[in-house]
Amino acid sequence: MSRAIVLLSAGLDSVVSFKIAFDTFDEIMCLTFDYAQKANRIEIEYAAKICALYGVNHQIIKLPWYTNFVGALTNQTTPPRVSELELNDLAATRETARAVWVPARNAVFLSIAAAFCENFACNAVVIGFNKEEAMTFPDNSTDFVTSFNKVLKYATLNEVEILAPLIECDKIKIAALGLRIGAPLEWSWSCYAAESSPCCICESCLCRQRAFQAICEDDPLLKRQIGRAHV
Repeated sequence: MSRAIVLLSAGLDSVVSFKIAFDTFDEIMCLTFDYAQKANRIEIEYAAKICALYGVNHQIIKLPWYTNFVGALTNQTTPPRVSELELNDLAATRETARAVWVPARNAVFLSIAAAFCENFACNAVVIGFNKEEAMTFPDNSTDFVTSFNKVLKYATLNEVEILAPLIECDKIKIAALGLRIGAPLEWSWSCYAAESSPCCICESCLCRQRAFQAICEDDPLLKRQIGRAHV
């Protein structure tokens, strides 16, 4: 039986990766990390909703020591804003990436996930890394995945493998793929904040907006929220 651990933040990328893993493996378990990020409450709520809908085991991993770490996602600093024009400016997006960088986050997450893999006899860790974010976050890149898999050959007895099914995709392709495979995008959350609705002004929101606009589709999250408002 093939089993996998899925890192489910409830972000667009992780929700599409979740559906790919759900359709591929015989059994999956999802991990959602609470590292004191600003959107932790809603990320956990949405991830739990997805897992309940699909009957998947869901574990919340608390990392409270991240609370006092620097970074706009984990302290009182406001995440930087960018214009739609700046989304195409690599220098500008690299600067904002530095502002929201959480120290060694993906290395920490994947190490914990690898431990779960060994303990629960899983074959792989599925993660939502993608081509677009790899341009500004080195720990989303193909080189990072390849290097980490080499480490895991020594760090795990069953040689756990990191799988990144979206590693060659940008947000536009991810949004289109998510719709095509029926991923529960209505329960995905990309915003840096945790309000009742996405802020639609942070970089993550703008990237998501651009993706759905490019494929001429409505965002399933916004459609659900609008529908709920009219009930």
